[in-house]
Amino acid sequence: MGDDNIDLLAVQGQLADYFVHLGNRIEKLTRTLGPEQLWVNPLPFGNSVGNLVVHLTGSLSHFIGTGVAGSGYVRNRVAEFSDASIGRTADEILTAFNATVGMVVQTLRSQDGQVLGSPFATGGSPVQNRFGIFLVCAGHMSNHIGQMVYLLHAHGYQFDERSW
Repeated sequence: MGDDNIDLLAVQGQLADYFVHLGNRIEKLTRTLGPEQLWVNPLPFGNSVGNLVVHLTGSLSHFIGTGVAGSGYVRNRVAEFSDASIGRTADEILTAFNATVGMVVQTLRSQDGQVLGSPFATGGSPVQNRFGIFLVCAGHMSNHIGQMVYLLHAHGYQFDERSW
């Protein structure tokens, strides 16, 4: 067998790059919609693309911003899905979202191995350490990208996201 060690900096770098990639996909999907469609859910269930962007901003700000970086952000999850966000432009919600993704990347890159391995509890989650919460947040973003793609198709957009 060869060397079984994993280079922490390589793993951090790949995960940070993946957050940037996911953020870019979310921005592209969001900007595909016209302003009149951003807050409209064409389905009888779920949320609009606008609400999903606001939700991801809140989720990342809560789990990484407050939980890891100590930002003091206070989450209001109910408001992420409320009518209060409706009317904000794509530029407004994406500015906040992109700043949050930047904070996630910066926070991830600032962690050393000992800190990344330190305990992290989310209450009922399988996450055991800080690295785990970064993985869960990346998965959460990816999940909502799938929902956004589905919503764009429901709005009548036809595209092959694999070409992005």
